[in-house]
Amino acid sequence: MMADSRIEPKDWRAGTMLALLVAFAFLVRAHDFGNPVIHVDEQYYLLVGDRMLSGALPYVDLWDRKPPGLFLIFAAIRLLPGDGILAYQIVATLIAGLTGWVVALAGRRLGARGIGAVAAGLAYILWLSFLSGRGGQSPVFYNLFMAVGGLLTLGLPARAARDDRAGIVASGAAACLLAGLAIQVKYTPAVEGAMFGLAHLWYLRRAGTRPAGVVLAGVAWAMLGAFPTLLAIGWYYAQGPAIFDAFRFANFTSVTLRRGYPAAKIAARLAGTTAQLSVPVACAVASLRARPLRPAVRLAALWLIAAVIAFAMIGAFFDHYALPLLVPIAILAAPTLGRYRAARWLLAGAAAILAVVHIATESDERASAYGAARILAAHRDAGCPYVFAGDSVLYLLSRTCVPTPYAFPSTLAYEAERGAVGIDEAAEVARILRARPPAIVTLDTPLAPWNADSQALVAAAVRRDYRLAGRFPREGRRLLVYVRRDLR
Repeated sequence: MMADSRIEPKDWRAGTMLALLVAFAFLVRAHDFGNPVIHVDEQYYLLVGDRMLSGALPYVDLWDRKPPGLFLIFAAIRLLPGDGILAYQIVATLIAGLTGWVVALAGRRLGARGIGAVAAGLAYILWLSFLSGRGGQSPVFYNLFMAVGGLLTLGLPARAARDDRAGIVASGAAACLLAGLAIQVKYTPAVEGAMFGLAHLWYLRRAGTRPAGVVLAGVAWAMLGAFPTLLAIGWYYAQGPAIFDAFRFANFTSVTLRRGYPAAKIAARLAGTTAQLSVPVACAVASLRARPLRPAVRLAALWLIAAVIAFAMIGAFFDHYALPLLVPIAILAAPTLGRYRAARWLLAGAAAILAVVHIATESDERASAYGAARILAAHRDAGCPYVFAGDSVLYLLSRTCVPTPYAFPSTLAYEAERGAVGIDEAAEVARILRARPPAIVTLDTPLAPWNADSQALVAAAVRRDYRLAGRFPREGRRLLVYVRRDLR
């Protein structure tokens, strides 16, 4: 691969890069604006955030495993005008653009030329969409915290060269606090946050700080990183034993009870994610082969290793679980993208191929969601409908009540969650059905193996008491909306 010998401006103005990358984020993501069913996860986060403004309490009134910070983000977004759908997508797009900008700035710290840094930021934004991050997945939000923390960490060699011990202490405090905020959006950034803290301790010691001072700094940084989570724990503890137990179980116990996925499915997910990341990873590896290897490049490589460990910890390996990897991968790729014109063309070609594949395989099914919601809304006075399988956002779109705290459909509907939510799932389904919901929503074929006991109860109920009122395309299946026979 030949180096690009063209003379290019070494540094783009930071403001120019920011404007370009935010505009690019809007260009790439605008076609999804207003689509309520981009992904099952974020629509549930929006539902929880919406109901929090009416007094609902996460883990008690609406159950999930994510930390409270994620739901607070969506509750804050829900304060903006509209129904929250366009609002969260615009906020997520702004944050994606900002994160791409921080990626570009970090690429400069690895010695990337201006064009390489910008290309890395553009790649980050594009690959978000390729890995199911085109809406409001949790890493779209917390990657910004981690990117800024990483940017501070990559600045350590320069601070150490200036013997700036005070700067290292301040940088370590900020990086660990940012990681702590990310942990309250999802717990896995704790691994990367630990790497940030350890790197700062290493450079603080190298700068001549005595061991006692290094230990004191480490304890202070660890407390800053833990503070947001300790604050959440303390708040729930103050609400009483029952509420605290619900919080504790959902956040720290239930994930250990989930059933594993078949090895073939895990292998297929890993193969798909690896294929999509292959070109950015190749560019990152090429940067690691450069000599002499800058200390900041070594730090970025350690960051990527920490991110891979965090990715592997959960074990489910959905493609969107790889979204946190994009930040260190794109930063590491920046020097190669700046040095080699061929690398930029290769990246652009990979992006074009992936874009065509995703356009060909993904469909905009917002009409299905709104069609189903209209049926539910027509019968809201008769009680709470029940979305057994499908889209939890239907409760929001139809402005109806929710009949169960376990409103994320897979919680009661699918085998992988059996025994992992602290209740008898089939018994909860039976309780919901005894209330005779005015409408039931399900799928003609499941996205994963059914919880057979729960599905049998729903199937018997719809055969006995319900009529099919709507059938809508959804992810290669049919979303079925049943209405109680005594209702028009």
